[in-house]
Amino acid sequence: MAKKKKTFEESIQQLEKIVEDLETGDLPLEDALKKFEEGVDISKICSKKLDEIEKKVSVLLKDKDGEVIKKPFDEEDLD
Repeated sequence: MAKKKKTFEESIQQLEKIVEDLETGDLPLEDALKKFEEGVDISKICSKKLDEIEKKVSVLLKDKDGEVIKKPFDEEDLD
């Protein structure tokens, strides 16, 4: 049976739980290391997802002739 892929939000929630568990300091060292490694893996997955989404984001603009054009998202456009 195939394992269901987690959504970005589910991954972030899991990462937050791991951070919370690590911050308590109640875990044995070996368990803390496993949690830390799991958190690093989840962080990489989330970063990859964000990079993929960033590549897909575009801003629709109209040129001088009223035609809709696409251009890469630029935060400076928001100012």
